[in-house]
Amino acid sequence: MPVQADQGYQRGHVWRERLWRWLLIGVAMLFLGLMLLLPLFTVLAEALARGLDFYREALVEPDALAAMRLTLLVAVIVVPLNTVFGIAAAWLIARFGFRGKSLLVTLIDMPFAVSPVIVGLGYVLLFGASGWFGQWLEERDILVIFALPGIVLVTLFVTFPYVARELIPLMQLLGTDEEEAAISLGAGGWTTFFKVTLPKIQWGVIYGVILCNARAMGEFGAVAVVSGHIRGLTTTMPLHVEILYNEYNIAAAFAVASVLSLLAVVTLLVKTGIEWRTGLRGRH
Repeated sequence: MPVQADQGYQRGHVWRERLWRWLLIGVAMLFLGLMLLLPLFTVLAEALARGLDFYREALVEPDALAAMRLTLLVAVIVVPLNTVFGIAAAWLIARFGFRGKSLLVTLIDMPFAVSPVIVGLGYVLLFGASGWFGQWLEERDILVIFALPGIVLVTLFVTFPYVARELIPLMQLLGTDEEEAAISLGAGGWTTFFKVTLPKIQWGVIYGVILCNARAMGEFGAVAVVSGHIRGLTTTMPLHVEILYNEYNIAAAFAVASVLSLLAVVTLLVKTGIEWRTGLRGRH
């Protein structure tokens, strides 16, 4: 009897564990569905509400095309710069000890803590007509605020932690044994980096680039402050969506927003694929 009672207790315990596990999974899936999938589905549904012809026309409209071109141009400029900075910063922090190291790490994390609107205002105070460098720039006919340079600068600021933050813990975890072995065999610094270090961190680099690119294309607050909302010239895709929505051109706003949403989904799929492949490589 005691053995049977113990077995019954164990079966009941296992059943309760499974029940709680499936309950938690169900709650998590419900939350994700309501907070993530439903809004995305709503955006796509509203974008196609007036038919494919209207959807296509909204995307090929000159201001929409200009917003897409500007968004892609900013990403093309910002992502490579932040990739180079992220690799260099991660290498410096993970491989060397120096005074001010913790301060450098804190500065890298700063964009996570500072509101993008504050970032935009800061650049206006620096490079605007009444800013610290405004008169000097005006005398040389250099336009930063309400132009491409200002948009690039604020996007650089809000996105520069992503690559570095992916690589710093990875490089610290990998250690320096293989690099030291390569150097002891006569390899130079650049050869060691490209032949030993980079292959080991390549998936971290790609992962950081994906996150950086997603944030660069979706940035709104800082860009809104420095762009001036000049339609067809300084409006990125998020700003163009806002303009269309404020004009009650709801279907067109959702059409452009759907492009951003699809880009976000593609980014998520690529990110998931990299995580899956990285996991496979880790198990082997």
